[in-house]
Amino acid sequence: MSHSTHRINYISDVMVLKNIHKIFFVLTIISAFQGVRAQDNSKTNSVAPLQIIFPKEADWNILDEGKELNFHLQTKGGKGDSVRYNIVSGLAKDMKFDSLGHFVWTPAYDVADRINTTKFFPVVFEAQTLGGETASREIIFKVNHVNRPPQVDELKPFYVQYKTQNLYQIDMNSVRDPDGDPVVFIPILDGGMPEGMKLTAGGEVIWELSTKQFNLLKEGARYMEFYVEDQPSKARTKGKLRLEITQMDLAPDFTIIPQNQVIRSAENNRINLRFSLSDPNGEDDISTFNFISENKNVPKEALVKNTPTSYEFIWEPGYDFVKDPFDTLAFNITFYVLDKSQNKKEKTVKFVIKNTVDESQRDAYVYGLYKGALVNAWGLLEQMREKEGELKRAYTRAKKGKRGRSLLNASLGVTTGLASVISPNDLTNRGYITTIGGTTVATVGTLEATEVIGKSTNGLLDRFNYVVQKKNELQNKGDVFAREYAQKSSRRSPDFIKKLDEFKSLMNLNGLVALELDANWENKRESNDAAIKKAFKDFMPFSKDEN
Repeated sequence: MSHSTHRINYISDVMVLKNIHKIFFVLTIISAFQGVRAQDNSKTNSVAPLQIIFPKEADWNILDEGKELNFHLQTKGGKGDSVRYNIVSGLAKDMKFDSLGHFVWTPAYDVADRINTTKFFPVVFEAQTLGGETASREIIFKVNHVNRPPQVDELKPFYVQYKTQNLYQIDMNSVRDPDGDPVVFIPILDGGMPEGMKLTAGGEVIWELSTKQFNLLKEGARYMEFYVEDQPSKARTKGKLRLEITQMDLAPDFTIIPQNQVIRSAENNRINLRFSLSDPNGEDDISTFNFISENKNVPKEALVKNTPTSYEFIWEPGYDFVKDPFDTLAFNITFYVLDKSQNKKEKTVKFVIKNTVDESQRDAYVYGLYKGALVNAWGLLEQMREKEGELKRAYTRAKKGKRGRSLLNASLGVTTGLASVISPNDLTNRGYITTIGGTTVATVGTLEATEVIGKSTNGLLDRFNYVVQKKNELQNKGDVFAREYAQKSSRRSPDFIKKLDEFKSLMNLNGLVALELDANWENKRESNDAAIKKAFKDFMPFSKDEN
């Protein structure tokens, strides 16, 4: 190969190398540019998306009614452009939120209640950049109910009256619960409430003052404290009620015991009414208590004063109060009380008095019947005892007479049989003796047979036994009658007259005629109480003091 050729080849190689170096340089530059671009693209692809940042505290979205929630929204990621904030949905009343992400909310106390104690509020927040990037997130706020105690305004004073059951209803417009909860009233027993006062759960105050309490209130007003408690939370608020004596000049009053508008009674029965007086302005304000009767026979002395506030009406109408022929007498009595200002209170009571028999006179009359029957029985017993003795003696004599007649019969018979011996020579005398003796014996025998001479022992014995039987029967019946009606109360029973008639009929039996009692017989003994009691031991003499 020639030198020129070699040179040409050399030059050609050099040119190729230069071109190669140029190409390599260009490729290097391109590669570097592509690397840089790739690096830039890689850096651009690693930027985080736009996000909203909320407070990091635990349970930050749980709220209580009446408590403020205040925070600022922030973002991260995105291209770093300026961000504007917005609430897409769920914006509730009282929520305040601006475009810079400032959120303020104080839930009202009526958001939840005592029944629904928790309420949820979902809110969607959104962030948006100028480049159009957006981000959103939903937050659920949980609101819990907060109970508030009741509220008590100033109450109207409780004006009380003396010796009166004073009633006062606490005005419910002055007591309220902010949450609308039901409330009850609770008394403060330890020093908060006067003795004898009652406070109901519904707010009714009941109080009847004592004299000491009334006098204390006269010196100045007092206060009664109590609690108002809501349900079911039991939150309490203390209230107070001003207690004052009434400033009105009220009329006095009185009560009647028994509280009957009509009093029905009878003559000789005691009527007793009791009165209790009171005055709202105090006992010392009472000036007069009296009555006016339509019937002028009611005595003024019937009204008796025990104390300035206690009276009695004691009256016993006599047996002549209701004049015959009227059965009852009705009239009105008006009782009245006056205070020092001449305020008056009156009440009218109707009295109906029944006409009655004088019990003392009736008792004396009935006792006369009782004693009279026993006197008659006693007299009949005395007469029967005499008759009993008489029959007993007659029976004895009758027995002796029959024996004598038998001896006479025998004697006359012997005389007839001995006529021949007595007069053996004189036939005329002997005939007389026989005739007279025989006739006498026959006559005496006939009289004995017909029981003409003397009394029949059988008849006397029958009458004697009959008298003894009737005497014992009358004695027994008299003892029973005297014992059964010895007391005044038993003689007042309706059966007395019936038993009296039965007892008297015993002494009027037709069979008593067989006793051959003398209708004109008179008892030689005095029929006094001692004699009657000796005959009938259960007999009780009359006494006016007997109950």
